[in-house]
Amino acid sequence: MARLRPPQQWLELVVLSLLFAGALELAALPAALLIGPMLAAILAGTNGATVRVPRALFGSAQAVVGCLVANSISVDIFPVFYAEWALFFGTVVATLTASSLLGWLISRWRILPGTTAVWGSSPGAATAMVLMAGAFGADQRLVAFMQYLRVIFVSMTAALVAKMWVDTSGVEMPPIVWFPPIDPLAGATLGIAIVGGLLGKLLRLPSPFFLGTFIFGTVIHLGFSVPMQLPPWLLAVSYAMVGWSIGLNFTRPILRHAARALPQIIASIVALIAFCGGMAFVTSRVLGIDPLTAYLATSPGGMDSVAIIAAAAQNVDISFVMALQSARFLVVLLIGPSVAKLVARNVRD
Repeated sequence: MARLRPPQQWLELVVLSLLFAGALELAALPAALLIGPMLAAILAGTNGATVRVPRALFGSAQAVVGCLVANSISVDIFPVFYAEWALFFGTVVATLTASSLLGWLISRWRILPGTTAVWGSSPGAATAMVLMAGAFGADQRLVAFMQYLRVIFVSMTAALVAKMWVDTSGVEMPPIVWFPPIDPLAGATLGIAIVGGLLGKLLRLPSPFFLGTFIFGTVIHLGFSVPMQLPPWLLAVSYAMVGWSIGLNFTRPILRHAARALPQIIASIVALIAFCGGMAFVTSRVLGIDPLTAYLATSPGGMDSVAIIAAAAQNVDISFVMALQSARFLVVLLIGPSVAKLVARNVRD
């Protein structure tokens, strides 16, 4: 692709992204709108593509993701969290400890460089972890490789486990309205993204456009009950910008390194899934919680897919599942960077 002019490179990248994303959507794989463009960009980057996503567009995409994350937090989870805080606390701490240990081992054994394995092993908030990893010195490309591979494995495993209890084959997602009518909330969302990004830069936060928008958006959303309008077309464009920004920086040596580390990465993902499955078994037996509810609640990531599966099952306590998933998501988002830095420091020592 190095011989092609930039407009031609962008055209090929867009076409490849649409093909990959469409194929992943047809296969019902999670995060298709992000993983598809990232795969297309990896293919382009390793074949000499010279185009790059402008920083302003990448920053805007991060702000949109920050709004999405802030908008996903519901006040409904707090009563459930209050009632089961001890269980939630123990489960979140145990999952973070297990994932940090796996990341530490991968880094310690020099399977992946530096802090990359620590960030890549984080259980949840995949896009957020990828966006922040680069600001903390990790290899964003390999972190993305680990995180989205985990999302796929976890989501597929959850779907298979749910199949043992309930038939979800007849459940279909409602059609996507790509271009919904624009309402006044669009202005509020734009304002939150701009103010949040500026605050992130002013406070010198790592990944300022994402974290600044997330923090400011959460305050506005929960404190003033302001929902945000994030039309599917805007999310698709933002996901593509994030996927392209990561994928275009892949080189053939980096890709070969990722391929060599693939067996160990898959083993770590399977180990984390098994550990969380063990916690679900204990939780179900000791507290008398429905086994499928316990498993979906403790599943390490893939929150969107877990929500769909939980909604399809008649006997699942959806509020419990989403409360625990949201609690872990928030904890990972808030203390994940500190835990990653602590574990990485021990790796170097």
